[in-house]
Parts: sequence; structure tokens; C-alpha cells
Amino acid sequence: MNPGKVTLLSAGPGDLDLLTLRAAKALASADVVLLDDLVNPEIVTLAPGARVVRVGKRGGCRSTPQAFIERLLCRYALRGLNVVRVKGGDALLFGRAGEELTALRRAGVAVEIINGISSGFAAAAGLGISLTHRAHCPGVTFITAHRQDGGEPDWAALAATGTTLAVYMGMHRIDGLCASLLAHLRADTPAAVVQWAGSPNERRLLTRLDRLAADAEAAGMASPSVILIGGAIGEADASVATVVPAFLPDDAEAGPRTLSQAA
Repeated sequence: MNPGKVTLLSAGPGDLDLLTLRAAKALASADVVLLDDLVNPEIVTLAPGARVVRVGKRGGCRSTPQAFIERLLCRYALRGLNVVRVKGGDALLFGRAGEELTALRRAGVAVEIINGISSGFAAAAGLGISLTHRAHCPGVTFITAHRQDGGEPDWAALAATGTTLAVYMGMHRIDGLCASLLAHLRADTPAAVVQWAGSPNERRLLTRLDRLAADAEAAGMASPSVILIGGAIGEADASVATVVPAFLPDDAEAGPRTLSQAA
């Protein structure tokens, strides 16, 4: 029997045009595809000969247990099949790839990793900004607000880095994270929320930290979204917003302005 293998494939944030050629080739040769919820469902058309197993994992929703997914990966691969595990964004960023790599290696299964575009990068592209900017910040910090133990990140330490904060899985905790960050950052720190980044349904909200939670609620912004906070976000022009323009609370009649002007 030929040895099987597992490919951890990063499908990007939604638009199939953002898939790499390497990802498309892997899908074309797949025997089994394990598909996450947040992946564009049309991706299965690129794997015409594969059995598709849906193993969705969504915060706050009924999800396929991680241990069960790992057992499926090992079982199919040990049968000699070419298994492609499809994850949204980049598999190596908040995609539980570490847990799956450990399980597969313990089982003696060969693993290939194919990178993709994380939603944080797609969100920045939609806003027309760079996540790093010499005039504003020394780097970017990717952080999840959804911790396994239910605790909160150290927002004070994160604010002290001076980096752009790209917060994943933070919409259910947006009130708390804004309150925590406001204790350490200026109220007029530029902020944004991008929902369904990199997909045809993308929605963008530009605002500032002290208005972030209220504006996001008013605009109906929900998961899956990326929250971006920091000076570099101020380089976005309000014209890129698709919901609630970035007004200052005291000059709402002045009309949309760039966040760099508003700050």
C-alpha cells in the first residue's frame, strides 16, 4: 500500500482567486478533503475526485471536536490516502495547526504545509493600508481574544508594544477589549473592523478606539471579523469604508475625513 499523507492547506480569507497555485494542485490530487466552515464552499470544485468531509469549527456554534478531526486525518492517511485538510486564512495562524501536526507526527504520517493569506492581511488590503509603518509603529501583533482557558490577553502589555494590533475572534469581547485598551491608549487611536475580509461580502468600518465598540454594534458588524487598532490604521481614507463613516463624535456633520486628519 502506498503511504498516505496529509496536506495542511491554507485557503485564504474567502476569494478563490487568492489561492496559491500550489494549493490548487494539492486539491486536484486529493482523495479526501476535510473542510472548515469558514472556507469558501466552492473550493470543492477544485477537488473533483475527492470525498469531502465537513469538519466545521466556529466560535459559539456547535463544532466538530478537535480530537475527532485529528483521528480522521490519521485514519485516512494511514489507509494510504492523500488527505487535504483545508483551513481558512493561513493554517499556521490561529488554525490549530500545531495540534494537528503533533497528532500526525506521532502517528508517523507525512505532512505538507501550504501557506495562504491570513484574514488580517486581507483586511489591511481592503482598507488600503500597511500593517506596519515607519511613521507609526515598529511592527504588528496578531492576537486572539478567544483563549482556550476563557481568560483575557494582557491588553496592557499589548498596548505597550506600540505595534498595530490585529485582533482575531474578538467581536464577542469587543466591549471589554476596548475598555481595557482605553486605559493605556489614546481615545482617538485609529481603529477598524473588517468583516468577511477578502471575500465578495467584505464590510469595512473605520472609527477610533473610544467609538469602536459602539460603532461596530451600530453597523451590525459580527464574526468573522478582524479588529485592527493602531496609528497605521489612520492611513486609511474614510472613502474605503462600506459602513459607518469615521466621524469624530463632536463633528459628525463635517462628513467623512481620513483618519489621519481626524486624529
